[in-house]
Amino acid sequence: MYDAQNVPSAAGMTFGIVVSDYNSDITFALLKGCVEALLLHGAEKEDVLLQHVPGSFELPLGAQLLYESHEIDAVICIGCVITGETKHDDYINMAVSQAIMQLGLEYNTPFVFGVLTPRTHKQALERAGGKHGNKGVEAAITAIKMVHAVRMLDIE
Repeated sequence: MYDAQNVPSAAGMTFGIVVSDYNSDITFALLKGCVEALLLHGAEKEDVLLQHVPGSFELPLGAQLLYESHEIDAVICIGCVITGETKHDDYINMAVSQAIMQLGLEYNTPFVFGVLTPRTHKQALERAGGKHGNKGVEAAITAIKMVHAVRMLDIE
């Protein structure tokens, strides 16, 4: 839960959202929460650009391509990597988180990490609209606040 009164207006901001199609029951619920939060806080529907990628590993490249092809104030990366029987999730999560962070530093633009890293599918559901809320909403609020911070500091 967050205090909606303490979120700056998203009016006049343009957002890119890159969403992984893998674990779509989770990621599409996160996407829905994210878009609804952006619109609730003043973003216009036409200022929310969407790009689908096959999996979370592809989020950084999808985010970079979306950013480079449009004038975007922030890019939100949405995915879900559930722990399996191998260490595959460790490698994916580390690579994706570092790449998303690097994009933000390289472009001086907010690239938001909205990737769930739960141990189980149940835990993912609890964070995609269940008892722990919707982390897609949190990613949207982070993007709005970061764009506002960039604008307040007059960084371009």
